Amino acid sequence: MNPPAVRYITANGITIAYQQSGSDGPPLILINGFASTMDTWNPPFLEPLAQRFRIIVFDNRGTGYTSAGEIPFSLPLFAQDTLALMDALGISRAHILGLSMGASIAQELVLAHPGRVDRLVLISGTCGGEHMVMMQPEIWARLSDKSGTGVDVADRMFSVLFPKNWLASHDPWQHCPDVRETTPEHMAAQQAEALFRWPGSFDRLPAIRCPVLVVTGAEDVVIPPQNSRILADRITGSRLVEFPGAGHGLQYQCPRELAGAVLAFLTAVRE
Repeated sequence: MNPPAVRYITANGITIAYQQSGSDGPPLILINGFASTMDTWNPPFLEPLAQRFRIIVFDNRGTGYTSAGEIPFSLPLFAQDTLALMDALGISRAHILGLSMGASIAQELVLAHPGRVDRLVLISGTCGGEHMVMMQPEIWARLSDKSGTGVDVADRMFSVLFPKNWLASHDPWQHCPDVRETTPEHMAAQQAEALFRWPGSFDRLPAIRCPVLVVTGAEDVVIPPQNSRILADRITGSRLVEFPGAGHGLQYQCPRELAGAVLAFLTAVRE
């Protein structure tokens, strides 16, 4: 299956690159993680979702094909970008799925504009701030190192995205999509600065009232699973799903199972 065409729209003072696929169902907007481009979303994960929803993926500010603008990066600014994209596409309300840093952006979005979010999925997320359980420094060093060739960057990413036991019996190149977009090192550095400057959401999380699904890989070393447990504990009525043996790259390790969990949550009849 060929990927959908990349489209561009001017919103919130920048040019946002996005792709749209799927059915005529309710919109599902996916917010990606640190320095990750929209072509890093795994097709076997997206395809089951696209059968029921209008899927929209996009490049965050300064990532891939999306311009950076002149405003200093912050997670609330990224949330405003997402909202501006929704406005430009005529979407008044949507399901929001945030992955990793995207889960933090999604929290800022729902807390600032609760009426725009139907259901919320937080995958490999954290509340940030002093209550966050940090990754080990060596993990961050590998994750943030964008030097060398694309293969060099990918190999470093694989070493932290996947558990050692899984890597011992799987070739990650066979489980990940072909990524063509890039994020310049200086843009990744600005995103990292915004991420670490984020004061977090811990005290505000009880204000989230929409249905929430929290998902984590039980062997995630990038965003340790304790972070998802904190989110689930602080968000009233949320549901927590942990995937045994999965790391931060759980959309590549178990795409169908992850999609199944998301679909079950998004399509469940509300009590």
